[in-house]
Amino acid sequence: MNLQAILGNFALILFVLTVITGVIWFLDRFYLAKQRRQLADDTLRAFDARNAQLSAEGLKLQQSGRAQMEANLLRQPAWIEYSGSFFPVIAMVFFVRSFLFEPFKIPSSSMVPTLQIGDLILVNKFSYGIRLPIWNKKIIEVASPQRGDVMVFRFPRNLNENYIKRVIGVPGDKIVYKNKHLTVNGQPLTYEALPDYLDDEKLIYLKQYAENLTGVTHKMAINEQAAPIALQNVFDFPSREQCSYDYDGFACTVPAGNYFMMGDNRDNSADSRYWGFVPDENIVGKAFFVWMNLSNLKRIGSFK
Repeated sequence: MNLQAILGNFALILFVLTVITGVIWFLDRFYLAKQRRQLADDTLRAFDARNAQLSAEGLKLQQSGRAQMEANLLRQPAWIEYSGSFFPVIAMVFFVRSFLFEPFKIPSSSMVPTLQIGDLILVNKFSYGIRLPIWNKKIIEVASPQRGDVMVFRFPRNLNENYIKRVIGVPGDKIVYKNKHLTVNGQPLTYEALPDYLDDEKLIYLKQYAENLTGVTHKMAINEQAAPIALQNVFDFPSREQCSYDYDGFACTVPAGNYFMMGDNRDNSADSRYWGFVPDENIVGKAFFVWMNLSNLKRIGSFK
C-alpha cells in the first residue's frame, strides 16, 4: 500500500528548512544582533553628544525621540524575524518526525480489517533502532521487527514510496502459503472464524478470521473467489531463488537481514509475495496507533 509517495522529499525539505532557518538564527544571535547593537550605540552617542552641545548653547534638548530611535535601530529585519520565529518550530517537527513519531494516512484497503482507508496512524520511529534522517542509516540498535508487527517501510522497487504491511517472516523463517493458509517454520497457523467483513472499496463480503501468527493474534480477511496468488504479477527480485510458486501458493525462506511482509487483506494486497523481501535498511518504523479518521471517529485507538 502506498503511503504518501512524497514522504522522502518532504523529509529533505524539512531538513533544508531547518538548516537554513537555523543558520539565520545563529547568525543573527551571534553576529548581526551585535552589529545592530554597535550601530545603535554609535548613533545614540552621536545623538547624546548633539544634545549636550545644544544644552551648552542654551538650546532645547531633543530627548523625546531617543527611545524610538533605539528601538528602530535594534529591530530585526523581517526576513530574520520570521526565520527566527520558524526555526524552533521546524526544528522540533523535524526532530520528532525523524526520531520519535511520524504520521501517515492509509490510502487503500490492503490492510483491512486492521486498518481502513482514511485512518491517520502514528509510527514509532525508534522501535527498530535510531536512524539518520534522509539517509535512513541505523546508528543505534534497539530491537528487531517481530512476527505480527505492523511495519512501515520504503518500497523496495521505489524508495520514494512508503508501504505498510504485517511482518510475517523474520530472517531465517520458512514461509509457506497454500490454499490461503500460512505455515511458519513447519507450524500451521490457527484460524478462528469471525463475522464476514464488508469491503467498502469493492462492495463485497470477505471471510474474516482471527489469525494466530505464532502467538500474535490479529484479524485478516480473504476473498474465497480469488486465487491464492496471481503468478503473472510476480516480479523478479533479489533472492528470488529462495521462493517457489505454484497455483496453490508459494514457499519462501527469508534471507538474512530481510523480512517477509503481507497485507491483512490477503487477496487485495501487493506485498512480498509479488515484489520480494524488505531489507532492514528500508525500515521506517512500527505502526501502533490510529489517531484520527475523519469518517469514523470510533477508529481512534491502538491496534494489533
